[in-house]
Amino acid sequence: MAEVYKSLKRSLDNEELVALATVVAGPGVGNKLLVWPDGRAEGDLGSGELNHQVLQYCPDLLAGQRSERKAFDVAGEPVEVFIDVYPPSPKLIVVGAVHIAIPLVAFANELGFRTTVVDARSAFATAERFSHADELILRWPADALQEMDIDAGSYVVVLTHDEKLDNPALKIALESVARYIGALGSTRTHARRVEKLKAQGVTEEQIDCIHAPVGLDIGAQRPEEIAVSIIAEIIAVSHGVGARQAEPMSRHLETARAES
Repeated sequence: MAEVYKSLKRSLDNEELVALATVVAGPGVGNKLLVWPDGRAEGDLGSGELNHQVLQYCPDLLAGQRSERKAFDVAGEPVEVFIDVYPPSPKLIVVGAVHIAIPLVAFANELGFRTTVVDARSAFATAERFSHADELILRWPADALQEMDIDAGSYVVVLTHDEKLDNPALKIALESVARYIGALGSTRTHARRVEKLKAQGVTEEQIDCIHAPVGLDIGAQRPEEIAVSIIAEIIAVSHGVGARQAEPMSRHLETARAES
């Protein structure tokens, strides 16, 4: 048991997505099993059959980043297990220091996100415009994203409306396990973007992960209204509503099911 808690603490310290399953009713109350998205597990719920069922059940909870209490049938006897999912701290990465990004960062700050703004254009990415961002990076977005730890708590929003900046950054984001990836632009713009991304080797499954046009359809027109629509969509995804899971994470979860 002590080793499970040590591993849990290590994962939390490393901002890793992880689930802790605990038997709360039935045989083996208090037994624990730690489960990661890549199919790794540590601990024992007291029954190989119960371990197997929980490992089969955990991928969907991890993908949705939600906790749940569930009853499992083990040799005809009900066993209740609480599966507590620990998501990484939320991080908003905004590609494009445009006007929409200013209120978007402010909203994200209020919701407890760590905010990062990335842009290669010094005229836009200024400390005066983004003094409220946790981090402002003046670099080509793809280069900056390549060096970031984009994890299951990361929400990436691409706003520059410049293919030279947007598409390479999107490709990097789509190769990560980001929780959310949104891109500004009309349906026509997105169709052109899709063709360019496919030419760079991005798969259809990865492209399906992009929320585009970005934001919920609330008839937003002003930059502040568009920022509201984006943060609303991010909130929805954070609660498992309308999530489009990044392809690498989906692959981990399918592998976990196949191997368990």
